[in-house]
Amino acid sequence: MPKTPATPANPLVSGSEIARIAGVTRAAVSNWRRRYDDFPAPAGGGANSPLFDLAEVQAWLDKQRKGQDVTDEVQLWQVLRGTYGDGILSGLADVAQVLAVERAEGAETAEEQEALSALPVQAVELARRMSGESSPADVVDGLVERFKESVRRAGSDQVTSPRVVRAVRHAVGDVSADAVLFDPACGVGTLLLAVGAGEQVRRYGQEVDPRSARLAQGRAGLAQSTHLEVAEGDSLRSDRWPDLKADLVVCDPPVSDSDWGREELLLDPRWELGTPSRAEGELAWLQHAYAHTAPGGRVVMVMPASVAYRKAGRRIRAELVRRGVLTQVTALAPGTAAAHALPVHLWHLRRPRTPDESAGTVRMVDLTANEADGPLEPRPEQIRDVPQIDLLDDLVDLTPSRYVQEFHRDYATEYETLRRELTEHVRRLSELLPSLTTGEGPGALDGPSVSVADLMRAGLVENADPEPVSVSEQLDTDFLRGFLHSAANSRRSTTASGTFRLDGKGARIPQMDIAAQRRYGTAFRALQEFEERARRVAELSRQITALAQDGLSNGALTPDD
Repeated sequence: MPKTPATPANPLVSGSEIARIAGVTRAAVSNWRRRYDDFPAPAGGGANSPLFDLAEVQAWLDKQRKGQDVTDEVQLWQVLRGTYGDGILSGLADVAQVLAVERAEGAETAEEQEALSALPVQAVELARRMSGESSPADVVDGLVERFKESVRRAGSDQVTSPRVVRAVRHAVGDVSADAVLFDPACGVGTLLLAVGAGEQVRRYGQEVDPRSARLAQGRAGLAQSTHLEVAEGDSLRSDRWPDLKADLVVCDPPVSDSDWGREELLLDPRWELGTPSRAEGELAWLQHAYAHTAPGGRVVMVMPASVAYRKAGRRIRAELVRRGVLTQVTALAPGTAAAHALPVHLWHLRRPRTPDESAGTVRMVDLTANEADGPLEPRPEQIRDVPQIDLLDDLVDLTPSRYVQEFHRDYATEYETLRRELTEHVRRLSELLPSLTTGEGPGALDGPSVSVADLMRAGLVENADPEPVSVSEQLDTDFLRGFLHSAANSRRSTTASGTFRLDGKGARIPQMDIAAQRRYGTAFRALQEFEERARRVAELSRQITALAQDGLSNGALTPDD
């Protein structure tokens, strides 16, 4: 495969990007590559992710009349991708800075001059033309959305998904006009710019990735009504806003990061609820966010569901509850996060102004039965306000479903339903047992018999799933299957290790006329149904016993007078 380097004049595109340009699916592009010998050859990338020259692709699409007009935004994206490659965030930040300078019509700083010199001329021209047709902020926001889409398609959690943003915005609700907002892991500014409104709202963020931090700052520079300051650096190891106290802290922190700096920060005053273990980096971020809240301030933190029950975090969870800091845990619908289908939680914290303001209950909200794009306002049966004492057990499990589903469970109706079903099954059991009398001598298989293999060769039996069946009126299927499970055939089908494998071909069945076969078949069929119902009775007995014991002990059920 040729390794033509991507340049501003020679941008490379992937198969999925060709699909978007042409307005077709990725499968259609794969078909074109197989069917058309003149489809452009890959100009870079690897065997599993080839890249193609954009100019060659566009010429081929025009020739085949399969293409659509390439928008300025697509062209700008491809130019930036060809110039910056995996560092395309720097390209987006450069575009934001260049457009911000032109909008302000002021003197360029050294950093802004560097951004202008790094951008290809074609990119500058495209960005200027697009901003003239809409606005500089719209241009950059469109590019940011393309970046987020490309990250989501790759299954990464590098950016906060739109569904999570929507959930956080709903959880936050209204924000006062002069509020101070903070995000200690702000990325490209997605959450910080999504919540709150008004010119007096002040936003502060910190981001360890300098490219993301620069882009977030650039986006704020283009939004005239937004005050946003973003500092670069690791928030846990090097807090750039040590004195900041915010009215609201929102955060979608890094997950499963054991290298968050525990050894360096063992005596850090931020751990007022307890020092997190190496495995509980999310609880370190939670306490960092809480340390930056003003009295009466709130935290809305995106958390993996496992943080609610992991053993290592039990002590910190207990302190959150005991001190009345944790006010709500919301379990969002599966699929809300971009990188996986597992549910994520929103943890709501509030710093009390006085001890009297401490929460005495924790509201549990379980939205896991909803669709990912479904309503975020819970129904009454999806909510429970749980007293602190009910949470402070040996586990301190903060999973909402554990409390919501049990609280709204209709024990009496469920008990009565199970009792009726069990009664009916027990009644049917006695009716199913066939009437049997003493046999006249040796076992049926001790007399004349025939192998199932011979019956198959004669075309009377065929293999089926899970057992052989008769395909002739000379042989009853229930009779056949009943004798296949006889003691003699079971011994033949059991291996030396004790494993049972039905040996259909090696098994033998007695020779009887069809009338006798049907009598045996009816008995075998009744016994099979009896066995199935007996298993169901055993399962129902287990369920109803557990339900009754639980209901009697928690007050949901009481003995009848």
